[in-house]
Amino acid sequence: MIRNARHLVDALREPETVLSLSGRDWTDLMSIARAESLLGSLAHRLSNIAVPQEVKPILKDAIQATDFARLQALWEADCARRALAPLKCKTVLMKGTAYVAADLDAAIGRNIGDLDIMVAHDRLSVVETALLDAGWEWVKPDPYDDQYYRDYMHELPPLIHRERDRMIDVHHTILPLTAGPTPNATAILDAAVRLDSGLYVMAPPDMLLHSIAHLFADGDLAGGLRNLWDIDQLIRQFSSNEGFWTDLRSRAKTHQLEPHLARALRLATRLYDTPVRKNYTGQTRLTDHFYVRRLLARDGWGREKYKLTRLAFYIRSHWLRMPPLMLARHLWTKWRKGN
Repeated sequence: MIRNARHLVDALREPETVLSLSGRDWTDLMSIARAESLLGSLAHRLSNIAVPQEVKPILKDAIQATDFARLQALWEADCARRALAPLKCKTVLMKGTAYVAADLDAAIGRNIGDLDIMVAHDRLSVVETALLDAGWEWVKPDPYDDQYYRDYMHELPPLIHRERDRMIDVHHTILPLTAGPTPNATAILDAAVRLDSGLYVMAPPDMLLHSIAHLFADGDLAGGLRNLWDIDQLIRQFSSNEGFWTDLRSRAKTHQLEPHLARALRLATRLYDTPVRKNYTGQTRLTDHFYVRRLLARDGWGREKYKLTRLAFYIRSHWLRMPPLMLARHLWTKWRKGN
């Protein structure tokens, strides 16, 4: 039985490694890949590998599912574009939808959930009104949650369309306002690249740094293997452009993400053998081991394991988001409301 997600990492990095898997190993690999939202990516990576007959329909279905998700994501992006077109404000696609809209390698086989967009902070109110008028409605009706998002988060409270049942997250920056780093949202919007649709995506260095910030400066690393795979794919594609690494370092400094960039490059190299500039990775740290342990925390059934490690990163994610006194007050309020 596969003990953690290492075999999934190996299969993505070097697809030929699956040739030595047993029948039980294949079952475990499929379960872990599905749990990590990487089954579509894995299916594409194994497209030229002689996999067992029983595995072929699973991989085929995964490719078809992500192809449909791709079309759905583009449709949702266009719905948002039409709703916001009268405002004539710059609308920047983020995460998976941006990868698909820009036809990037990171979009191949990627599972895409909510639509994430970014607009200027001073346009939030008119964007909010336009989306509500176009059929979106609030997911979080609780007054405390609503106010918490508006005062401290990097996005409006999430919205869901009443007919299509699809969610949209409207960002005005890429990290919570209470987080340690303070990315330069104006610089991101100014450098965004216009698509033929009239929508925008972040410039390559900012797009990569947003993925890094989302993984290492905001959350608890749940589902982190997919995010790290995004980072790997973006680096492989963007680094072919002259000047990318210089621009990346400059933008990391602008957004106060230099240590997070270094860690991301170390871990991407360690797990996916990502080609990076060695002088950008900084010194290997003892804590890198714990990050790897957290990223690989799946058993053969696809269930999360390493409970204490996951708990530590969960606590870390809250610690990153807000100062201690604010965190205590927030947790106390949430506990009282839950009882």
